[in-house]
Amino acid sequence: MRIIAGEMRGRQLKAVEGMKTRPTSDKVKGAIFNVLGSKVLNSRVLDLFAGTGNLAIEALSRGSREAVIIEKSLSAYQVIRENLERIGVNHKTKLLLMDAFKYISKNPHEVFDLIFLDPPYRQELVSRSILTLKEYNYLPPTGVIIAETAKDEKLSEDIYPYEIRKTSEYGDTKVWYLQRADV
Repeated sequence: MRIIAGEMRGRQLKAVEGMKTRPTSDKVKGAIFNVLGSKVLNSRVLDLFAGTGNLAIEALSRGSREAVIIEKSLSAYQVIRENLERIGVNHKTKLLLMDAFKYISKNPHEVFDLIFLDPPYRQELVSRSILTLKEYNYLPPTGVIIAETAKDEKLSEDIYPYEIRKTSEYGDTKVWYLQRADV
């Protein structure tokens, strides 16, 4: 696993051992950032269910100003911390060992330009995350939620004030892009 573009391009990232964490592939990650384009520049990023920190670190490499990274697994948290130290972006990140839903409810006034949701597949965690996020004002009008699910997963129909703007499929992975419907 590596950083594929930006100022840290080519740097290797450590992955969590075992099968509990499924890092976003370089192909999917490249496609996500091609869709986001200039929205990454100077953005504030939230990476829930961070796993390896792969998406937040890629965003920082491509010009994001700050990333808040949330992971509840201690082994994954330790790998993320090691990746941040090796890459040298600690000063641009806030890494927290905690449950994603607990973070959302305890920080109701946070605002992020990009929110990455890449939880374990087939546990309805993306829908639950979106339903929890919509209770607060986490996303500004131009912000984007980027969610990864298994290709056969569906999102809850009750996602307003968000709407699905785009979806893409890559093998078993489906990527959802959501923005505020009132924009």
